[in-house]
Amino acid sequence: MSRHVQVTFDAHDPRALSAFWREVLDYVHPAPPGVDLPEGADPFAAWDEFLERAGVPEDQRTSSSAVEDPEGRGPRLFFQRVPEGKTAKNRVHLDVRAAPGLQGEERMAALEAECERLVALGAARVRRFEPEPPLSAGFIVMTDPEGNEFCLD
Repeated sequence: MSRHVQVTFDAHDPRALSAFWREVLDYVHPAPPGVDLPEGADPFAAWDEFLERAGVPEDQRTSSSAVEDPEGRGPRLFFQRVPEGKTAKNRVHLDVRAAPGLQGEERMAALEAECERLVALGAARVRRFEPEPPLSAGFIVMTDPEGNEFCLD
C-alpha cells in the first residue's frame, strides 16, 4: 500500500508562501475543521475566526498554513513559521510539471510563459537549461518568494 506525502516548508510568512504555492499548483487552502467554506469565501478569514473561537493567541494565528490538491491526488503542502532564515541550498526541491507532453521549442515556450507568470507572483528566475536529448527535455530553475529553489520541468 502506498503512503500519502506532505511536504513541509519552513517559512517566515507561512500565509504568503502558501498563497504563492496555491497559485503555482492550482491548489486550495483547506477550510478549518467543521467549517463549510462557500465558493469564493476567504479561507484566511475563516481560519482567523476559527482560531479566535478556539482561543489561539492572535500572534500565533499566522504561524502555519497549508494548501491541498482539490482533486486529492497531489501531496499536501504545509508551511510553518520558523525564526531562522534560509542559509543554504535546498536539499529537496519541487519539480513543477508545467509542460507535460510538450517537447523542443514548444515545451520551452510553455516553460517561459509559466516562468513569467510566477515571476509576477513573486518568484525569481535563476537559470534556464536547454534541452539535451535524450536525457533532459530542458527546464528552468526558480526560487519562490522566500528563496526556496524549484524547477519548472
